[in-house]
Amino acid sequence: MSLPSHAQIVVIGGGIIGCSTAYHLARDHNADVLLLEQGKLTSGSTWHAAGLVGQLRSSAAITQVLKYSVELYKRLDQETDLSTGWKMTGCLRLACNAARMEEFKRSAKTAKSFGMEMELLSASEAKALWPLLEVNDLVGASFLPTDGQANPSDIAQSLAKGARMNGADLREDIRVIGFEKSGGRITAVETTEGKVTCDSVVNCAGQWARQVGAMAGVMVPLQPIKHQYVITEPLKGLSLDAPTIRDPDRRTYFKEDVGGIVFGGYEPNPIPWTTGDVPNDFAFQLFDDDWDHFAQHMEQALVRIPTLGEVGIKQMINGPESFTPDGNFILGQAPECENMYVGAGFNAFGIASGGGAGWALAQWVVDGKPPLDLADVDIRRFPQDYRDHDKVLHETLRFYADHYALAPQL
Repeated sequence: MSLPSHAQIVVIGGGIIGCSTAYHLARDHNADVLLLEQGKLTSGSTWHAAGLVGQLRSSAAITQVLKYSVELYKRLDQETDLSTGWKMTGCLRLACNAARMEEFKRSAKTAKSFGMEMELLSASEAKALWPLLEVNDLVGASFLPTDGQANPSDIAQSLAKGARMNGADLREDIRVIGFEKSGGRITAVETTEGKVTCDSVVNCAGQWARQVGAMAGVMVPLQPIKHQYVITEPLKGLSLDAPTIRDPDRRTYFKEDVGGIVFGGYEPNPIPWTTGDVPNDFAFQLFDDDWDHFAQHMEQALVRIPTLGEVGIKQMINGPESFTPDGNFILGQAPECENMYVGAGFNAFGIASGGGAGWALAQWVVDGKPPLDLADVDIRRFPQDYRDHDKVLHETLRFYADHYALAPQL
């Protein structure tokens, strides 16, 4: 089927952010949407994401975006008749020192102000929720019962089906190769299958968003980093409804997966992928296993869950995730091009953000302004010196390394 000659809004990228944006544009705004994916839907980073879905952030607006994701994922399968793998297991956060527990106490107050009840627990109460945990080093813990987990590819495919059900046109195996511009606006999208004139473009190209933006003179400061986790064989005594775990003082996270455990972490010595262009044909691919680099997470995981030493590893996932210089994702209207909008750089929480970010971005495109105070993620927060990719690389690696650092007390 040939491409249409015109579309009101062209969305570039068929990962969870692009599919969510197309879904919300079509469902909420009855927009004429064409989504273009250079490979297959989810073939970039979405397919290998770990799938933890947390909600609480220091920003009220970003927390609202993440809460929207949870509300969407809870009902999306009923709307589209495609499973999303959503489970509201709750999330257990562990504190190994008094400073971390104080952070949790502040977070509990913040959560309450956002309409969420975060429980503060003792070490023994944490073990009651997760009996396989070693808790002798814990000062305490917190528990947010409305957090959960989902299957990233299933969510994206469900959103894609929902977009199609509402009239969106989603095309695979079509790559964007340039733009026609006039008077600071994009007038047409050039693709490997021909040209499409349009009113607006939404750049949701994931790790390719920087080079897609560059074709229109738009700066998208992000850096792909190799992020690893492993999937274990089934673990005796593990509940299928076990809460997800974040163990920030040991830089690790865990979630149940078909009776086994997915676990990974954020190391202080991250490894970037290419600092040049990401290859266009990098689809459904992973890097070689790097057990030497992952050993630091394995060591910490075995301390926290000693019985992990009794099960085998089914698979290591070592794939690229897009990170940004300040640890916040990139959303909004590009200052260099008034009708290009961007949703990219999700710092490995694109699944948690996907539903809400797509909703906010769709509203932004239609209204020309954000539906919330999204200054913390607005693409316009970056000055033009972030066109220097060495600067982007340096600052992005630093924020990755500090992912689980204690939040500064205001």
